[in-house]
Amino acid sequence: MITVSNIFVKYSDRILLDSVNFVIGERERIGLVGKNGTGKSTILKIIAKYQNPDSGTVTYPSVYTLGFLHQELELPQGKTVMAEALTAFDDIKKLEKRIEEINKEITQRTDYESDSYAKLLEEFSDANERFGIFGGYNMEAEAERVLRGLGFKPTDMDRQTSEFSGGWQMRIELAKIILQRPDYLLLDEPTNHLDIESIIWLESMLRNYEGTVVVISHDKTFLNNVTNRTIEIELGNIYDYKAPYSKYLALRVERRAQQSKEYANQQREIARKERLIDKYRAKANKAKFAQSLIKELDRMDKITIDVEDNSAMKLRFLPAPRSGEIVVDAQNVIKQYGELMVLDKIGFQLDRNQRVAFVGRNGEGKSTLSKIIAGVLGSTAGDVKLGHNVDIAYYAQNQADTLDPKMTLLESMEDGCPEELRTKLRTILGSFLFSGEDVDKKVSVLSGGERARLALAKMLLRPANLLILDEPTNHLDIVSKDILKKALIAYDGSLIVVSHDRDFLQGLTERTIEFRDRKLHEYLGDVQYFLEKRQVDNFRDVSLGKNANGTTKSQTDSSKNNVTELTPEQKKEQHNRKKQLQRDLHNAERKVEKLEKQIAEYEAKMAEPGFYESDKSQEILQAYQKTQDDLETAMEHWETTQEEFDSL
Repeated sequence: MITVSNIFVKYSDRILLDSVNFVIGERERIGLVGKNGTGKSTILKIIAKYQNPDSGTVTYPSVYTLGFLHQELELPQGKTVMAEALTAFDDIKKLEKRIEEINKEITQRTDYESDSYAKLLEEFSDANERFGIFGGYNMEAEAERVLRGLGFKPTDMDRQTSEFSGGWQMRIELAKIILQRPDYLLLDEPTNHLDIESIIWLESMLRNYEGTVVVISHDKTFLNNVTNRTIEIELGNIYDYKAPYSKYLALRVERRAQQSKEYANQQREIARKERLIDKYRAKANKAKFAQSLIKELDRMDKITIDVEDNSAMKLRFLPAPRSGEIVVDAQNVIKQYGELMVLDKIGFQLDRNQRVAFVGRNGEGKSTLSKIIAGVLGSTAGDVKLGHNVDIAYYAQNQADTLDPKMTLLESMEDGCPEELRTKLRTILGSFLFSGEDVDKKVSVLSGGERARLALAKMLLRPANLLILDEPTNHLDIVSKDILKKALIAYDGSLIVVSHDRDFLQGLTERTIEFRDRKLHEYLGDVQYFLEKRQVDNFRDVSLGKNANGTTKSQTDSSKNNVTELTPEQKKEQHNRKKQLQRDLHNAERKVEKLEKQIAEYEAKMAEPGFYESDKSQEILQAYQKTQDDLETAMEHWETTQEEFDSL
């Protein structure tokens, strides 16, 4: 058990943590939540002994191990991925070396009857037993299992760590910490650089982890699937809930409502007693009674309403100018980096006002195709055409890093701003929580979340009818992500979004494109539909060379060789048919939803007391049966349409 007592942290004149207290028990799953800058990472660093508080203490068990994944990691260079991961077993390797030393000594000694020889045999037996318990006999297999779970391919194991980006190096560090199996696992934004597959694997691993997990995350789905306790940090205080994230939100509302009710009741009681005191204070025969009331008020524990941080950015995209019917038409696009083929003759079309999510493992080409469409990267071969009057606003994965650190916030907004909006820049910055003297700050002093907000603010300066957003939720807290999602839902243009955040994507898009094996695989629905169709439990089959249907890649390639290439006319006819099927599917789904709603209404009426004695019961029962028949017909139509669409 780790006990956090009266931790106080102050930066300049701002109190970050105001004498906070909580206990971390054994095998707990704790989510640390709160807006950016509230002190979540600071409290983790204090617990991990990376930072000292201004005052307060943290007490630990007499024997414990602790692993800490933080944002500012520096991975040692000069080792392969597997070699670096195996450093997690350094203590076991020392034990292995000792076993070798004892074994050598045993073969050389002949004093079999001596006490020292008996002790040596006992140490040898004990060391071998501990070596087995700590996984010494399958270190490499276990390391490869975890690395592959986090997205590394078998061919990556012997590559140098320096060949990988910062996000992938973070995965190596995460793998090392998991392999060490510490008693307390502290994770600061572990999903930031993971794709959906790896996040799902990590969720499963953490749910079954034998130690305690404390995690900071802005991924609501991840928090719901992993944690059973939520600690909120707000305005220097903490609020502890024995519940996962979604339930915590409901309990938070209940707590504040109950607190407001108790506060109002107490204020009424205080006012009543003060009136009595004023009334009887001057009367000699009631003075004693008045003094008693005064003492009661002094002894009363005053209820205060917790101060709530209601600050939130305001985001609304400018109305989208009308574009042509076809917004993007990409045919036979190839992209190679040297010998590495990322996209192999892919085709993609986006129609006006369509919303598409790009998903898949990192490195499969999501960002690459986004850049090609946005015009910031050229293709190796193929054609990418934009439709009539298409105006793109592109938010790169590292968009916040493209800001000039030497500029102030106001200067950054003025750079490339239309003349008619220059007088409104301070107002726009205020909508993104930059007010007063904030606008004169240098970009270099902003946090990751603040830079992300500034980059989003710059996107609002010009109208666009195609938004291409590559990981727009990186560095945004949960509140800001929800605001961005609502703004995108209200946006009246076309949208391409690359994201690994399932909660953010759910309900946002109507098409999901999975990037896999240098090809695009389309699913007509949002990310939830995609995950169900791809059977998430079998996702790891992909890394073993299997497709979603269980066939191997070589089998699939063999079958592809037997497919006749379509003529341009046939391709156009197939594309038109797909568009018609998309519309039919959309209408069919709406009809099914409408019929299911009608059936629910009929069933509610049928459940009312005295229904079967009423005059209209027979009429409702007949309508109920007809609606059920209509639903069955609608479902059959939807299924046949979906099958035809899938076949295309």
